[in-house]
Amino acid sequence: MKGYVQVYTGNGKGKTTAALGLALRALGAGLRVYMAQFIKGSGYCELKALERLSGSVTFKQYGLGFFINREPDENDVIAAREGLKQVRRIMCSGKYDLVILDEANMAVDYGLFSVEDLLDFIKARPENVELVITGRKAHPRIVEAADLVTEMRAIKHYYRKGVEARTGIEK
Repeated sequence: MKGYVQVYTGNGKGKTTAALGLALRALGAGLRVYMAQFIKGSGYCELKALERLSGSVTFKQYGLGFFINREPDENDVIAAREGLKQVRRIMCSGKYDLVILDEANMAVDYGLFSVEDLLDFIKARPENVELVITGRKAHPRIVEAADLVTEMRAIKHYYRKGVEARTGIEK
């Protein structure tokens, strides 16, 4: 089966959730899934769910945590760049049908790796691998390189009324 490059971006909720939904569909079809997560730290319920699916889906974090109160430092940059290199080898290994780069768009935006690094990753994709790239602020060159781009747009969100992220729904 021919694979394509999908990008889920925008300021609305649901980019990672959409990628996980596609992973679930792929698993149901017997496809092999690898999910690499950049920037986000632990504490997200999807990590617990993916642990339960170990053996069916491989998941690894290549970020040292989300940057809420600080700028990324040299260790963040090293972890992300080494992670992208490792995932590229994994993607080219022939072991996976679907590869997800969660928050890779934000990794580019924060300067953890360059848009050229991500474009080189896309170009290295074997023809049969489906590649999903998530995160706000997708670079225009990534959008251009993709075959499918979905923008999640925030129209209304209860966060604006002071509702904190809820376990199992937003985190």
